[in-house]
Amino acid sequence: MQMSTQPSVSDTDIRLLRDGEVPEDAGLLKSLTVGTEQLSDFLSEQYLRTYIAEGGSKIKFITGRSGSGKTHFSRVMLHEAYEQNYRTVRFSAKDIWLHDFREIYLEILKQCDIELVLEGCARQIILEMGYDPSEVGQGRTFMDLLSEKGEADPIARGEIRGILRKMFTRNPLLDNNFACCCSLLTGGILGHPVLETASRDLLLRFLHGDKTVKLTQLRALGLSPSRITKFNARNLLRSLAEVVHLGGFTGLLVMIDDMEMLLNRSGGSVMKYTKLRREDTYESIRQLIDDIDSMHYIMFLLCFDRELMDNDSYGMKSYQALWMRIQNEVVSVRFNKFADILDLDRCAEEFFTDETLEEMAERLGTVLEQAGVPVRRIPAENMKQIREQAVYGSIGLPYLVNRAVQEGEENV
Repeated sequence: MQMSTQPSVSDTDIRLLRDGEVPEDAGLLKSLTVGTEQLSDFLSEQYLRTYIAEGGSKIKFITGRSGSGKTHFSRVMLHEAYEQNYRTVRFSAKDIWLHDFREIYLEILKQCDIELVLEGCARQIILEMGYDPSEVGQGRTFMDLLSEKGEADPIARGEIRGILRKMFTRNPLLDNNFACCCSLLTGGILGHPVLETASRDLLLRFLHGDKTVKLTQLRALGLSPSRITKFNARNLLRSLAEVVHLGGFTGLLVMIDDMEMLLNRSGGSVMKYTKLRREDTYESIRQLIDDIDSMHYIMFLLCFDRELMDNDSYGMKSYQALWMRIQNEVVSVRFNKFADILDLDRCAEEFFTDETLEEMAERLGTVLEQAGVPVRRIPAENMKQIREQAVYGSIGLPYLVNRAVQEGEENV
């Protein structure tokens, strides 16, 4: 089967595909998605388009053997969310420490681009006041526009301040300091109240967790003298999700990949998890599960190899407070698309027919062949052999198909 359209493929994406990894290009990623569309379409419709968009919140645990397509599936969901006007965040446990929720929050804040979000809030205020944001123009403020129209009177200024208070500082869903920062920064974007450059930079440094910011400087701007810690980071994340929605975005989707790094006990690794760090991470996940219902417009995809659940000594089972909250999901007999834990190995058993695997191999082979990479065409009757290797081995079907296309099924 040939694809009707074939996106151009970069050298980087070809290298990633040859290594059995996920390409960055969204069009290529979508064109190579075979077998899991039923699941991604279901989650997109039931969660992204409805439940989360209407103010809900959810954590989905994406698991399976190595090579089962966890990263691929989650990237597809991220692209779906992006197309639906979500702010999307993705990072790996190989790069960000998970035992301190402060680090998780700050990474989410950074990738969200809080300045872009607050520009969205400013646009919403301009619309609420009955003006067209496109009239403001590049390098100008809303107050500049009002001045040109002769409408920058005390009534208009008071209306701006009133909307800022309603949106931020009097919003009971927002942390006080976070709300004050957003109000001041959004006012600065609008041109009223005027915010000096030094004050703007100070607020942004504070929001991004800069520990060199002096608490006395915060008092001068009307903020409480406090810092971002692992204890208040979840409340700040709740506030961030609310402000993302206030900025005109549908919501926030966060993907954390490679969480099996929690099992890493290698002394030579930078991201070595001691028993204390691992248990702190499990406690953070436990608290996030308990707090998720109090959040709005946010969804998490937590991705990890199945060993993180199966390992009795170091995995989730070793932390009873967390395991008690998720173990009921693990014992379900049938594959349940609504389940909090989505096992892609079980998904493969249900959705990956021989015809599906043939199409997967054909699509991948076409992309690699057009890029000048030698490929093998796998006879239909040999798919059974690859399937059996997946059943009895430790590697998932998608990765085995990739190896078979490049090396021949006899070498898988």
